[in-house]
Amino acid sequence: MIISRKSIVLVFGAALLAMGCSKADTSTQTIEYGFFAHYDPVSSSADPDPDSPNFNTHLGYEAALLDAIEANPDFGLRFNRTGIDPWNEIWLRAENEFDLVGGGITALDSRTLDEIGNQVVVFTDGHINFSQSLLVRTEDVIRIRRHAALTGDDTVGAFANTTNEARLLQLLGIADEAGTLADGTQVINDDGTSATASTGSLVITAAGSSPEIATRRQIITPDPNTPNVLYLGDETASLSQPELIEVVANGTVDALANDSASNAIAAIASVGQLEVTAIDNSVPEIGAFVVSVDNSELLDQI
Repeated sequence: MIISRKSIVLVFGAALLAMGCSKADTSTQTIEYGFFAHYDPVSSSADPDPDSPNFNTHLGYEAALLDAIEANPDFGLRFNRTGIDPWNEIWLRAENEFDLVGGGITALDSRTLDEIGNQVVVFTDGHINFSQSLLVRTEDVIRIRRHAALTGDDTVGAFANTTNEARLLQLLGIADEAGTLADGTQVINDDGTSATASTGSLVITAAGSSPEIATRRQIITPDPNTPNVLYLGDETASLSQPELIEVVANGTVDALANDSASNAIAAIASVGQLEVTAIDNSVPEIGAFVVSVDNSELLDQI
């Protein structure tokens, strides 16, 4: 992910202009806001422990956007912020649990639908641009300059139900643009059960997957020249930044598929052990907030 500097200037410039050219409105509306707690530098909690009182303290780029809105009395909005972990289908929590949901969520039509295909949420205007990338050990930078350079001897780390995962599988040829897995691809779940793709039987997209691979832990490809995929974290817990750095540095995975901003933060924190490569801008991704499809007033406000 690359945060567009122009977009940041426009967003904050508009907020400051409104603050300087309008009269204050004394009424304030409280918006219940849920945010993903583990997406540094976009959206994170001051303390990643859900039991900590600081878990609901919002940090990051999206936190600053909401701070700017709150600072303008003419908008009349205050955000009561609640951290969310896990990530899985976080966007659907705007249907009836929160007024507004965020956390570096790429706006996709498929993410507006519930399990039976009804549209239940809608995305606001976008406020951030994402680019996919790989985080690799410094000694592998020359060898792994792009996704196609990965070999059957490599293992790539990924996060389920993200655009990072969906785009990785497409770039590696494991899935097509619709998310259909190539025939012969084996998916192993947390409980040890497995399923093998045949004639379009298994699908993985950024909005979800076939039910029989919902708890996937590993993908084993039928092509000996294509890397396998190892899933990091699970439905109830995300790896901390030190843990992510460690799994790459110690060779558990040879590359980590993640947005370029998050990978860049990890590379800096690794103090020379890791670097970012294979930045992919071929498929535009725009991040936005999510509201209920029935809340047109809030959608217009945001």
